[in-house]
Amino acid sequence: MAGRKVKIEVRNLSKHFDDLIVLHQMDFDIYEGEFLCVVGPTGCGKTTFCNVVTGLLPITEGSITMGGEKIDFKKHNVSFVFQEPSCIPWRTIWDDVKIGLEIRKVPKKEINERVSAILDLTGLTEFKDFYPSQISAGMKQRVVIARSFVTEPDLLLMDEPFGQLDSSTRFYIENQLIKVWQKTKRTIIFVTHNLEEAVYLSERILVCTQKPTGIKEEVIVDLPHPRDITDREFVKIRNRVTDLVKWW
Repeated sequence: MAGRKVKIEVRNLSKHFDDLIVLHQMDFDIYEGEFLCVVGPTGCGKTTFCNVVTGLLPITEGSITMGGEKIDFKKHNVSFVFQEPSCIPWRTIWDDVKIGLEIRKVPKKEINERVSAILDLTGLTEFKDFYPSQISAGMKQRVVIARSFVTEPDLLLMDEPFGQLDSSTRFYIENQLIKVWQKTKRTIIFVTHNLEEAVYLSERILVCTQKPTGIKEEVIVDLPHPRDITDREFVKIRNRVTDLVKWW
């Protein structure tokens, strides 16, 4: 990531639950505007990693800093996209997407401009008056993506957000996500068990070991978007990541 400014520094990160060591002495940097994917064997602690990085769980040892400071929700704008769609059932898509801006007391004119722009970017404008019960699972995840990006987060952490979607819907949403990321250049950590998805989306992949989880290797994905999953270089990187994740 030559020439890129380091945004987040993770040093000697460890997380224990009593005698169980889940994360063990993880060291890595995340760069400004980077799309980083995190993969690893099933059960290795990827969701725990998400929760620790965002401060939802306390660190046992080590540090995570953003701009030299400990991540603090009062100072830093951190958004989280979970595995399950988290639309608010009693709010329309428009009202759902704008809720974070309302909480931050952004002026109404700016709210309208930013929500309108992100709905256009995610292809949701014609559905802005719909409720979650009236839209598909894939569209609900697009709403969540729009809601996360509209606040212009310092860090967006996504924990296997497309795992329950069928293949065609997943590819469509992935392409929407890339389009939004390229437009906004937000910093994204995307956790997935789908190795092809990691290669399709990211600039760099961190491959985790089995518990106690550390960083086994980082893989650079220097391919232009949109990516062709049948391309020889794509297949080569996917096979490399697959070999690294195998632990048996």
